[in-house]
Amino acid sequence: MSYIDGFVLAVPTDNRQQFIEHAKTADSVFLELGALRVLECWGDDIPKGKVTDFYGAVQAKPEETVVFSWIEWPDKATRDAAMGRMEELMKTDPRMSPEKNPMPFDGMRLIYGGFSPVVELRK
Repeated sequence: MSYIDGFVLAVPTDNRQQFIEHAKTADSVFLELGALRVLECWGDDIPKGKVTDFYGAVQAKPEETVVFSWIEWPDKATRDAAMGRMEELMKTDPRMSPEKNPMPFDGMRLIYGGFSPVVELRK
């Protein structure tokens, strides 16, 4: 069964196009390293919660939009190998270089994690 890396972040709304270009550039590396697909989803219909919500999770400011992203890997071993190469690639591949492809958002408020699917339904 596949393995999923999930991400939630707050991006300044005015940086939407810059975020898209940044993501296209960086996400191509994940595909080269074995990812099956990468989705970057711009917040469109995100309700405010009474106890918690996506906005609170990333401390989104009024001028920011919440982004939900994930990377689907064929398995955890492929993902672990790819992530193991990231430190090297951040030094050698301009697509992953913070200087050449800077994040157009506050990376300190990005939340992420790896997930093992327990139910998968397909049509």
